[in-house]
Amino acid sequence: MGISIGIVGLGQFGSAFVSLFKAHPLVDRIALCDMEPDRVKKFAEDPFIKEKLSEKDLYYSFDDICKSDIDAIAIFTQPWLHAPQAIKAMESGKHVYSAVPVIMLPDGDEILDWCDKIIRTCLKTGMLYMLGETTYYHPESMFCRRKAKEGEFGNIFYAEGEYFHDVDERCNLRVVNEKRTSTKSGKTWLEMLKKYAEKGIKNGPMHYPTHSVSGIFSVMNTHAERVTCYGYRNQNNDPYFKIYNYEFSNEVALVKMKNRTVVRLIEFREVAGSIADSVTFRIFGTKGSYAEKRWMYNGRDNPPAPHLLQTTQLTDEEMRDPLPLEVQEAFKKVMYRDKSEKDLQNIDFVPTGHKGSHPYLVHEFIDAIVNERIPAINAWEASHWMAVGVMAHKSALKDGETLSVPDWGNPPNFY
Repeated sequence: MGISIGIVGLGQFGSAFVSLFKAHPLVDRIALCDMEPDRVKKFAEDPFIKEKLSEKDLYYSFDDICKSDIDAIAIFTQPWLHAPQAIKAMESGKHVYSAVPVIMLPDGDEILDWCDKIIRTCLKTGMLYMLGETTYYHPESMFCRRKAKEGEFGNIFYAEGEYFHDVDERCNLRVVNEKRTSTKSGKTWLEMLKKYAEKGIKNGPMHYPTHSVSGIFSVMNTHAERVTCYGYRNQNNDPYFKIYNYEFSNEVALVKMKNRTVVRLIEFREVAGSIADSVTFRIFGTKGSYAEKRWMYNGRDNPPAPHLLQTTQLTDEEMRDPLPLEVQEAFKKVMYRDKSEKDLQNIDFVPTGHKGSHPYLVHEFIDAIVNERIPAINAWEASHWMAVGVMAHKSALKDGETLSVPDWGNPPNFY
């Protein structure tokens, strides 16, 4: 017997996940929720979606869907709403999947407070929380986690995580901002931003650190201890950075991890081009290293003996973990809805969405609920990632002062 799940927020991003949640073989029933009836109607009239959707499972307010009898809620609403909505859903007896970030606010102390509230709500309610960080399921992240588990890095001593997202490049941030602030909720958000500005609270790109952080931290399976950060201030009075009260448009941090590894993190919003992919990382070890789809390996053991370095160029397909076969078959029906069952047998499953991460995120959340286990990107890990960014930005505001990073420890097994 499968579970029921409601998808809240059917805008551009949330829409990309509706069919995947519906198609998962462990989902028996879906519900839809959006304040704009036309968005709900579009999916409610889709024959593919209607197979697991009934008229009673259409909602137009978050409060109403929280009162329903569904098992879980996937939140794709505006980012400043994520944390309070996640808490409300868990208190209503629902497991929660939240789009990134945990919450988006100019005030770092508020971000940390919301992270703490989410963890305490998980403990109080016994509900699961998962952050939908796409980078965690990028091919290189999966590959490097396997290599680390096998001990093939040797001792990791240095890593670099980068998120280059210029305001005018792909997924144009100005356009995103216009869409976000054109709604009723968005106009309320603009008023909130004015109040933060009146208080002199300064924002920065490190308040959204999950893309640059998650891959590296998940490979090393450890937490940050201290951070030093510096920022670059916008020089041309760009209105985008004024709207969001940005003190810095670009920030660079150096992090000391609890395993003594040094990590450099980059969050750029004003940059011409990037070094490699806009989201990428590099990890360097004494035995093996990874960078730009290359695995570099000397096989050096202890005691050391001479070994020639071998470099292997990798494809995304080679780096990915396989999804269960029945999940692949179900998701193929989403990708090739015009194909017959016979035709689908001759088509390979190739995951799509943010470097193929979307199917993995959906499966991880559903599988964690059904098997009563903590999801990989749980509230504790998500909070650690956010805390690194918050403290990095605080450091930049203090001209690089080294600051300690809060640590909530590891999640208990409360089943």
